[in-house]
Amino acid sequence: MQELEIKRGHVKNIEGEKLKELMIKYFTEVSKDGDKLVANYKAMKPICVWLKGKNVICVEIVTDKDAKPSDAMDTIRAKNGFLEEATGFTSGERAKRLKKMAKEGSL
Repeated sequence: MQELEIKRGHVKNIEGEKLKELMIKYFTEVSKDGDKLVANYKAMKPICVWLKGKNVICVEIVTDKDAKPSDAMDTIRAKNGFLEEATGFTSGERAKRLKKMAKEGSL
């Protein structure tokens, strides 16, 4: 499970049903499991997403190791697009923030 920081002021873009709508945009079908939103998409079986407060989004992904390479590439593109829109940070910015958190020992 990853906890990803949400850009300041960006949470308004994913509050309420907006997060589910964003997941549908990238992963087509989304169901609800308590507070978590769940979707299966190509090489992700499943991806679970939920908000933790107003500045953190939690993402849990189970990867299908037998997925075709083309499905794996499509999955990576969809996941990165979704996370960029959900957090407000690009994949490079998210990686830098995760490295910084790991270095500070807050992970």
